[in-house]
Amino acid sequence: MIKYSNTVERTMFYGAKPIIFERAKVLRENPTIAEIALWDILKKNQILGLRFKQQHPINIFIADFYCHAIKLVIEVDGGIHDTEDNKDYDQNRTDELKNYGITVIRFSNEEVLENSVDVKNIIEVECKNLLKI
Repeated sequence: MIKYSNTVERTMFYGAKPIIFERAKVLRENPTIAEIALWDILKKNQILGLRFKQQHPINIFIADFYCHAIKLVIEVDGGIHDTEDNKDYDQNRTDELKNYGITVIRFSNEEVLENSVDVKNIIEVECKNLLKI
């Protein structure tokens, strides 16, 4: 496990514990098809030169994709997120991340797989808003 300085940990990982880093690594090694498709859009700074990270630890959570420069989390949700319990959990999670000044946008697996151009455009608009350009 890489040890980060308190400053980096506080500002980028928000105090995530080692177990969260381990779980994030497992998730990075086993992405869904929709996550792979979205990563093809986000990797190599393709969106306005911004760097996104996959399966990024933030406190007790793991964000599917995170850009620290603009504090943006992008989530890709499968059908399990359509249940009432999971909708409530996702909303509470979003609210917690907002407490850190983080913006969260969500896409369904279907949106990513069937409308990747629209998804990319939505992400670019949100990034521009956060960059204030």
